[in-house]
Amino acid sequence: MLIPDLLKKIGVINVPAWYDAGKVKYFAPASTAFVIKFILFHYVEVRRWQDIKYPGSVNANPFNTKLTLLPSEVGYPGGIFNPFNFPTSLEYKKKEIANGPLSMLAFLSFVIQHNIIGKSPVDNLFTHLIDPWHNTIIQTLQGL
Repeated sequence: MLIPDLLKKIGVINVPAWYDAGKVKYFAPASTAFVIKFILFHYVEVRRWQDIKYPGSVNANPFNTKLTLLPSEVGYPGGIFNPFNFPTSLEYKKKEIANGPLSMLAFLSFVIQHNIIGKSPVDNLFTHLIDPWHNTIIQTLQGL
């Protein structure tokens, strides 16, 4: 969310702002994209659930049979669902679960900041960097 906004501000890419992305017409209606996402997520979660119920039952990737999990690991889809080969060890899974609420809180703070001030976090950062002594959260909230 922040990286595309930052790249747009410095002129590297031309994409809609994150808060206007829903207004843009895409290749398919939103309902079609929702159904596609639902089917893909359903496939992944059913495979994972089957491996929890019957350990080792779906430890091979159906698209590439050379990719398998150890019998002791609960199915994590991997393969085409992990194109960058991110590590899938238990330690990384715990870190992902632990950091999930923090990322949700960060997203909520971006939304609240945009709704109250009317600017994105990147805009606010640039405004602050231009004059750090007079563009702070205190002065911004006093102006409201």
